[in-house]
Amino acid sequence: MEWSELTEGAKAVLEQTRNIKNDKIQIVEFDVGYKQSEEEAGDGEPVSIQEEDYQSLKKFTAENEYNEKYHMARNKNTVKIILMENGKIPENLSDFPVFREYKITEE
Repeated sequence: MEWSELTEGAKAVLEQTRNIKNDKIQIVEFDVGYKQSEEEAGDGEPVSIQEEDYQSLKKFTAENEYNEKYHMARNKNTVKIILMENGKIPENLSDFPVFREYKITEE
């Protein structure tokens, strides 16, 4: 699957895994159903991550053509996507900070 085939929400998530590669692992956590407000988006387009974006990410991480290794884990509507540089999931993931979160906050 190529980058151009991804949904916009999926691209927004994957771009975050590429921004900074610290400690050779990059973690982005998001809630399916997340919609970013205009204020949070600033000058950019608001990010929206819906079920179709999750499905697009799932397909891309399994079939991407860029030789990148990803791991995705979903618990209810919360998903973590991890870009791994050495192709392995570390023993203790809690040692690595989440780089970016797209989380639904209850008000």
